[in-house]
Amino acid sequence: MTAPLRRWLTPVVAVIAALTVLAGPLPAHAAPTTPTPSGHEEDGEPKLLTDVIEQANRDYSAAKSQLDKSKKRQSELTQQVDRARADLDALAPQVGQIAAQSYRTGRIGALAMLLESKAPDAFVQRASLLDEMNMVNEKKLAEVNAVKARAEQAKLLLDAEVREQQKQTALMAKRKSEADKALSLVGGKGFTGGLVDATSKVAKIGPGRTADGDWKPQSCSEKDPTTSGCVTPRTLHAYKEVKAAGFNRFVGCYRSGGPWEHPKGRACDWSLQKSGFAPWHNDDTRKYGNNVAAFLIRNADRLGIYYVIWNRQIWFPATGWSSYSGPSNHTDHVHMSLL
Repeated sequence: MTAPLRRWLTPVVAVIAALTVLAGPLPAHAAPTTPTPSGHEEDGEPKLLTDVIEQANRDYSAAKSQLDKSKKRQSELTQQVDRARADLDALAPQVGQIAAQSYRTGRIGALAMLLESKAPDAFVQRASLLDEMNMVNEKKLAEVNAVKARAEQAKLLLDAEVREQQKQTALMAKRKSEADKALSLVGGKGFTGGLVDATSKVAKIGPGRTADGDWKPQSCSEKDPTTSGCVTPRTLHAYKEVKAAGFNRFVGCYRSGGPWEHPKGRACDWSLQKSGFAPWHNDDTRKYGNNVAAFLIRNADRLGIYYVIWNRQIWFPATGWSSYSGPSNHTDHVHMSLL
């Protein structure tokens, strides 16, 4: 309850508390139950970024619309509170009279009034008048109780409704921000076509990362599980994490010759096919490549990613995605290089 509402209700509450012998205790009013926003049903299938972006915006718009309705309802409830305050102000003089009468007669005033009647007829007449006075007083006090309860309930409903809608709007804004962030991590909707899962699994931290986030140089000391060559411990770790995330199509890591990371055991090529390499030609192969790239990028600081090349684009941690036009356009595989 706000301070102004408390101030203008306090005098009436004090009077009512003093007159409970006439009107009985005030009715109890519980605070309204705040509804909990319903979550989205999970069907076990991964959500595409396009679906998440659209749903996040739909939910945000719906919550914003509900908040606008809440503000309109707020105006109505405020008017109810003002009317209740005016009604209490109008009843205040009558309540004051009842309080003054109660103060003058005291708690045994009614009994004393009856005992002072010497004749039977006078006794009956006084009893009738006393009963009528109590009925009038009780009715007035009940009216005050009802008005006070109405004001309190309207204020509680108002506060709860506005709080809940503001909470929903904040949650939807956060969800939209997270979806936008996920979208930017994989190069935007234009690059992926939206064919990419909205989330990726969290990879385990690779070997050789220092406390300050740097990555120690490593030699090609581990057997490459894809060829007869070797890979670094960090590359082997990344290979196992990508596999554990469910990407089990053809992959090749070590390759002799060339100036880049393959002959150093610091790179792997993740094919879109179950065997060999062929450019993406449908949603399945394109989405597979998008999801491999997304997993690597979202876990770049945990795996020690140097760069990722996929579908004519190259990604560096420091610069993000940019156009790529090297010897291969990388439409048939996702290339990862490790630090």
